[in-house]
Amino acid sequence: MFDSLTELIEKISLGEDATIEFKRTLPHRNSLADEIAAFANARGGVILIGVDDTGEVIGINRHELDRAEKTVVEICQDSIEPMLLIFTEKLRIDDKNLLKIEVPRSLFVHKTANGYFIRQGSSKREMPTEQLARLFQSRSQARIIAFDEQFVPNTSQDTLKRDLYQRFITEGAITDDMEDLLLKRHLLVKEGQQSRASVAGILMCHDKPDDYLYNSFIQAVYYRGKEKDANYQIDAKDFKGPLDQQIIDTMRFVYRYNAVAARKDIGRIDFPEYSMRAVFEAVVNAVVHRDYSKTSSKIRLFMFSDRLELYSPGALANTVTVDNLRYSQATRNELLARLLSEIALDDDMGKQVIRRHFLERRGEGVGIILSESETLSGKAPVYELFDEELRLTIFAAKPFQYKAN
Repeated sequence: MFDSLTELIEKISLGEDATIEFKRTLPHRNSLADEIAAFANARGGVILIGVDDTGEVIGINRHELDRAEKTVVEICQDSIEPMLLIFTEKLRIDDKNLLKIEVPRSLFVHKTANGYFIRQGSSKREMPTEQLARLFQSRSQARIIAFDEQFVPNTSQDTLKRDLYQRFITEGAITDDMEDLLLKRHLLVKEGQQSRASVAGILMCHDKPDDYLYNSFIQAVYYRGKEKDANYQIDAKDFKGPLDQQIIDTMRFVYRYNAVAARKDIGRIDFPEYSMRAVFEAVVNAVVHRDYSKTSSKIRLFMFSDRLELYSPGALANTVTVDNLRYSQATRNELLARLLSEIALDDDMGKQVIRRHFLERRGEGVGIILSESETLSGKAPVYELFDEELRLTIFAAKPFQYKAN
């Protein structure tokens, strides 16, 4: 919106309206959250930081410009629900610095700490119940466009790494128009006339997804004891590559600390604390089913002396509950699931987890987690939901506890 500098200058001269808002300095976080959400709930618009209410270009210094951009991104991630993806651009007009915040019309209805707002004319208004109900109804159909297929602002085809996206392009198609191929695979999506990287494209085809999608990584910590205590923390890692690499790195971490006892009376028989096959299923499920629109937390894996805990942000999808997880199948991120099902595991990992691809899509994952873990430890794993975050607890087997059927 207002892509050329000339068009933007002309728009400033005409003053604020339903599509543009001026701010002399960066407003209070909650106030700015209300303004951004109001545009997203309407037809979208632009907020300019460094322009007076009268349309005079005041500008902000370079340090304030950088701070303002960082703050705006944080507000969209932490102070607006669901998270809102926006564009930011640093500009110079009359030798003065401005921050342009472009807010697209959203597929969802957004809320701030102060309520639901919508842009009307040159100001925001809190929506009355009837208007809010109509807006929810009108945008409910848009929810068929999954979050992992939505575009990520400030990205392009060049954001995706060739060596990563070529995994999803058939060999004979490499000579065709690459942009068109990436659009067909939904690694790119159209936003107006521009091609932008999709959420799934960033997660699978960028070496640092966290640069664009905050907290889109796995954190793993190992404690020597039964509690989270920094004094007994032995190791901690953040795995931030493409999702398939995050899974592999997490599995290596668990393998390193998966204590194995052995009997040698009749050959060598190993007795690990955890079934690596069960852990693999759990980590893959967490990656595929987490809600990437929730950026306040990341996937977290904690290993203790008696258990392993895995946290995944987001409530369960559709009608799935913790009680029917074993028998229900609902995928929050269908595109991610499809992409992971196309990537083959190397021979060592494939033998360890008894599968060829990261995702087999047979609906057996939860059953494997429950049965293999209970066979080892004698205790069934536990799924629990806390404030729209799913926790899986797998109990460690004690040495020689396993009994063959």
